[in-house]
Amino acid sequence: MNGAAKGAIVGGVFLAMVGGAGYGVYTLVGDGGHDGGNGAGDTAVKAEKGSGPVTDKEAAQTAKAFLAAWAAGDAQAAAELTNNVQAAQSAVADYRAKAYVSKAVITPGTQTGTTIPFAVAAEVTYQGATKPLAYESKLTVVRGLTSGKPLVDWQPSVIHPQLQKDEKLRAGAPAAPPVKAVDRNGEELSAEKYPSLRPVLDQLRQTYGGKVGGKPGAELWIEPAAQDAPKRTLLTLVEGEPSTLKTYLDAKVQAAAEKAVAKYPESSVVAVQTGNGHVLAVANNRKDGFNAAMEGRRAPGSTMKVVTAAMLIDRGKAAADKPAECTKEASWGGRAFHNLNNFELPGANFATSFAKSCNTAFIKQIDDVDDDSALAKEAREVFGLGLDNWKTGIRSTDGQVPEAKGAEAAAEYIGQGRITMNPLNVASFTATARSGAFHQPLLVPPELDGRPIAQAARQMKPSVQQQLVRMMKLTATSGTAAQAMSSVGGDKGAKTGSAEVDGAGSPDSWFTGYSGDVAAAAMVEAGGHGGDAAGPLVAAVLNAS
Repeated sequence: MNGAAKGAIVGGVFLAMVGGAGYGVYTLVGDGGHDGGNGAGDTAVKAEKGSGPVTDKEAAQTAKAFLAAWAAGDAQAAAELTNNVQAAQSAVADYRAKAYVSKAVITPGTQTGTTIPFAVAAEVTYQGATKPLAYESKLTVVRGLTSGKPLVDWQPSVIHPQLQKDEKLRAGAPAAPPVKAVDRNGEELSAEKYPSLRPVLDQLRQTYGGKVGGKPGAELWIEPAAQDAPKRTLLTLVEGEPSTLKTYLDAKVQAAAEKAVAKYPESSVVAVQTGNGHVLAVANNRKDGFNAAMEGRRAPGSTMKVVTAAMLIDRGKAAADKPAECTKEASWGGRAFHNLNNFELPGANFATSFAKSCNTAFIKQIDDVDDDSALAKEAREVFGLGLDNWKTGIRSTDGQVPEAKGAEAAAEYIGQGRITMNPLNVASFTATARSGAFHQPLLVPPELDGRPIAQAARQMKPSVQQQLVRMMKLTATSGTAAQAMSSVGGDKGAKTGSAEVDGAGSPDSWFTGYSGDVAAAAMVEAGGHGGDAAGPLVAAVLNAS
């Protein structure tokens, strides 16, 4: 070996090590023995321009050359074997220079068509601290659109599977010191014990790490594309000194929420205290890692009838004991609306129509209301929805109830149209219905940073609140929520919902309920009827509170 080490592929393993003078490598050895060359540049494939699908052989040759160039630290050679030279060159160069990968062994796996998986066993070294880093990823070879050559289809995930578009791998001393988040009783909340809290804990660290003390250590992290998004720590090189950050979460309720969402893919749940808005649990089970429980924007379906019913009672257009005709079909604005399986309830009152989730009983009220802004006003003035100023302590999205006319207004009465909510919003309006007053949801105390808290313009009228609670109790005991809420004891109420989504084979499943002084709401994308998927999530959380 000479001073400038050379590239090597031995037994299908690519090995690279960083020396004092740069990225040194071993001599490149091909399948038939010594290839002769003097560095990573010799790994390049002399691919001919072709057409049609990439062959398995072309894919294998291109992948072999790319991985060898990457292992050798030759960013230019690796990048020229991809269909995005600029992005790939930057990522491969940064792997050594900015992610501080000091050693890497890349082992290709079994090829499937034009996709080649590989394992990386690396070491990250920063200011004398070295830690191992192991992960698996894959690449796919495609035909270049203009060159016709087989090229690696460049994705950030080639470098690391958790990298998404425009994200970067970085190591060093992070700006925000670590925090030790604890629940309302002082119990530590870690991402290892509560996995779906990871994005929440990352945001808490970014927002409050520098405000509550502590000292940063050294880490490897994913730098997000959005400036206000939190870094995602992959590896701790040197432990920092964390400060303690108190949250309103409850470890017991959070554990139940984690266990519940694990049963349903693409599910989210939130629990809040009805009298103060304190968030007791937030959990998600999603492939994309998105905190849909607090940031989602989807139609809430018939759970919205809680707000619509409040508006109708508030304006004297409906009452729990008054008749509310529930027919198979009702039309408004040129559109026909139906109930599930076209059921009807002859002679039903408003409470029964609410409990059985009759769409047409609500649609028929629009003409009497005669105010296109009625639902939006009630949502904003009483339930604090659409104010666009909730400050929970981390990123969250407020519920939106736009003013609408015609068929769109009718759709909004039953939680469709342009209305968007997430489980946090739905749990909040359920808490408002239960307590009679809006309390903006809070994850951490506002005293930490002096942030202003959203206020509703007025409290719910006592007569409205009493009737609403009565109807939700009926729903939980003999209505559409009865089966899901059967295990929940004590003072309880609920509302089911399902929301049709364009292009989806099955509607989103929504469910909201309360027990005592805790309200919870859940959503399962494409989960079907509200009581089938989202209902058990809410029941499990309420039983733990």
